[in-house]
Amino acid sequence: MKRILISTLFLGILAGCASSPSMDANKDAGTAASANSNSSQSNSIPAHADPKNALAQKRSVYFALDEYALQDDGKDIVQSHAAYLSKNPAQKITIEGNADEQGSREYNLALGQKRAHAVRTAMTVLGVKEAQIETISWGEERPVATGHTEEAWSKNRRADIKYGGEK
Repeated sequence: MKRILISTLFLGILAGCASSPSMDANKDAGTAASANSNSSQSNSIPAHADPKNALAQKRSVYFALDEYALQDDGKDIVQSHAAYLSKNPAQKITIEGNADEQGSREYNLALGQKRAHAVRTAMTVLGVKEAQIETISWGEERPVATGHTEEAWSKNRRADIKYGGEK
């Protein structure tokens, strides 16, 4: 419990202390997100479901072995989804935490939950409402890669972002 509290606090501090892009970069990012949202709306496909949109392409946040702290590439994914969710408050997501096959079933379920919670916490720090997010842990039960190699295991140490009832 103490470790979770410290990790959550540390994540909040990192989010607050992270160097922020210039105002022009923020404006450009907002314009791009708006353009993506508008172009998807004109096709009646939401941005998160449009295969051409980055929100649909990057849905998994990967973690190091036995870790649940967000890595830099994961932070970028979380930020883009958080920006979209903040602009679409009716949209709901489920964050599914996963683990590789190493460790006991109970350990992997707990680790998957911590990973899902880490993504949820980062999103709420970025302005997403808690009511928009549900978390679940699958532990080692839903691997995307089979095999007993580091390559396969690294693909299974993840949290997946699923929109509005997706399976």
